[in-house]
Amino acid sequence: MFKTPSYNKDGLDRRLSVAPMMDWTDRHCRYFHRLLSPNALLFTEMVTAEAILHAGADRFCAHHLSEHPLALQLGGSEPHRLAAATRLVRDFGFDEINLNVGCPSPRVKAGCFGASLMAEPKLVAECVRAMQGETDRPVTVKCRIGIDDMDVMEGLNKFVDAQAEAGVKIIYLHARKAWLNGLSPKENREVPPLDYGRASQLAADYPDLDIILNGGLETLEDIQSATEAGLFCGVMIGRAAYKTPRQLGYISSALFGHEMADLSHIAQQMSDYAEKEIEKGVRLHNITRHMLGLFTGLKGARTWRRTLGEQARDNPTAAALIAQTAQTCLALQGDTTNRKVA
Repeated sequence: MFKTPSYNKDGLDRRLSVAPMMDWTDRHCRYFHRLLSPNALLFTEMVTAEAILHAGADRFCAHHLSEHPLALQLGGSEPHRLAAATRLVRDFGFDEINLNVGCPSPRVKAGCFGASLMAEPKLVAECVRAMQGETDRPVTVKCRIGIDDMDVMEGLNKFVDAQAEAGVKIIYLHARKAWLNGLSPKENREVPPLDYGRASQLAADYPDLDIILNGGLETLEDIQSATEAGLFCGVMIGRAAYKTPRQLGYISSALFGHEMADLSHIAQQMSDYAEKEIEKGVRLHNITRHMLGLFTGLKGARTWRRTLGEQARDNPTAAALIAQTAQTCLALQGDTTNRKVA
């Protein structure tokens, strides 16, 4: 399914990663996802270099040690500012620093970074070099196959050539164009057609780079179909991991061969985690909002969503609510002890 990586100095297994998603992949979400997948490479939300420089790294970079392997995704377009931000996050021990060259949101476009940077391959290469000078961790790039009317053959190759020359070894490739004019961020995730053929061609043309495929991958069957040629080093999944988290567990189990976690154990672990976080001033809903899809497709899914969605707001310190609700839902299936994630 996957080729042997060309770059393995960091020892990370990138066969499966969970995409950075704004407002979603915060530290509570990542703790939850780690319970479902012991091996996947997790990503922070995108954090701009300016946010780190102005508000401090602690606010954006704090995380639980169990989240590793963990990559920090930075956004920005000024090499010296990205270098300064990379320097400030050294002590947080991220396993990888990733540069966002794929986000199509108007706010990001207005800041002249994200997907708009695909039109500036030399500038991105300068950013990469500046970041590399401030870390001993791999600096990687996440991009699209193109933007607007950019030629997806010549334009993408020109972009990748510049990054490879700058020393980038790993590229996360969303196999869609981003339309910066006329489409919303949501539409940019769905309307531009997926082009796995172009992604595969890129991977074939650059065998010395490790290309990670992203976009439209929701099930193990999707992954197997898109990677059957063995050209990619891994896949990155996004909204499927968030909205149907049991799929993350199932895919992870299939790729890495670990036991699938049982729902009762996950719920108890999250209750214990929530109790500690609540002592620090975190509200329960800030944790449970990431877990609403855990029972999707199972009996009790509506009870789970309603209880964690409503009662967690009304009872912001009731950490035990997570485990108690899981037991209620599992009882509807005739099993309160060993319901696996699949």
